Amino acid sequence: MHEIAVVGAGPYGLSIAAHLRKRGLSFRIFGPAMDTWISHMPKGMCLKSDGFASDLYDPDGALTLKKYCAERGIPYADMGLPVRLDTFTEYGLAFRDRLVPELENKKVVGIKRTPEGFSLTLDSGETFSARRVVLAVGVTHFEYLPDNLSHLPEQFLSHSARHREVAQFKGRNVVVLGGGASALDLAGLLQEAGANVQLVARKRELKFHSKPTGKPRSWWKKLRHPDSGLGPGLRSRLFANVPWAFRFLPESLRIDVVKRTLGPSGGYFIHDMVMGKVPLHLGCTIERAEVQGNNLRLHLKGSDGSATELVAEHVIAATGYKVDLKRLSFLSDELRSEIRTASGAPVLSRGFESSVPGLYFAGLAAANNFGPVMRFAFGAGFAARRISAALAKASARQRSQVPAAQYAVNEK
Repeated sequence: MHEIAVVGAGPYGLSIAAHLRKRGLSFRIFGPAMDTWISHMPKGMCLKSDGFASDLYDPDGALTLKKYCAERGIPYADMGLPVRLDTFTEYGLAFRDRLVPELENKKVVGIKRTPEGFSLTLDSGETFSARRVVLAVGVTHFEYLPDNLSHLPEQFLSHSARHREVAQFKGRNVVVLGGGASALDLAGLLQEAGANVQLVARKRELKFHSKPTGKPRSWWKKLRHPDSGLGPGLRSRLFANVPWAFRFLPESLRIDVVKRTLGPSGGYFIHDMVMGKVPLHLGCTIERAEVQGNNLRLHLKGSDGSATELVAEHVIAATGYKVDLKRLSFLSDELRSEIRTASGAPVLSRGFESSVPGLYFAGLAAANNFGPVMRFAFGAGFAARRISAALAKASARQRSQVPAAQYAVNEK
């Protein structure tokens, strides 16, 4: 019987493990390190988050992104200098090597509940027990595809998370669906790679972050639009700094806020790769798609009622992620049915514990409980502190009960 199992080794899983290690708690952690970022993000992209908001977290701040870049001679700035994807992934691997050497590069393929806790099965065939389990599985389990496109074969449709490399689309006709960072990054990179790319988005206007001026902001602008790990603005500052308070809002309001806050937008650095170079179909939705030989015929409807047809060889849906526990196929049906949910996501306690005692969720799956910050790496610090504290208390309670149980046995 192991004390704790952590499933997932991205910014959340690694940060949680680093906190558990500091507290001296016994745990095992599983998964390919930084897998979402290494395997499911396109090469050449940059993070939208500022440098100071792109850390992984340990209690002592032993290896921040700033310290890592200083050690390696990599250009860095807290704000104003984009963080390259390869820099961030290499930093995550260095964090693993230095602060979470326990990581096992194995996948958890089965979890079921037992009287003592949970039984976990690995892809190596090993089965073991743990009293408590933390699921920090990231976003790729929750890829969302529009219902009216889901019937298309993989030859013609894919999610943006499936494209680490874009060179395969050179010379091909590709439509990117979406108006957020993933869509804009892919459209720009596809255009650079020589693809004939077009962008379709529901919004009538694309949004990009403002380009830094290099000049200090006035005290008045700082007061009205304070900086935060989620960008400037009072709302963003509140969501970033006090996620614990978000839980006190009514459930329906929380769900609506998570859907609407920090909507689709691209980094300022992608603007010139898209605007004026990629044909745009804004204020449009794809009503239906038909396969015709080796091509797709896409029927678009504009917000003004107009109709347009596009012919393409492939559609990349950069349509984001939607939490649905049914997508976590490694959870047994019985265990999944015991988890209380709201809008597909687990309902969590202040310590990130679900309605199943001993089962915790971190990252995107916790957003409806702790706010939009859980959609970003910046939220890993709060999650790691809260979850490690909750697990420490649970372990202390467990230890305090053991002597009493042993005493009762001895008396008999």
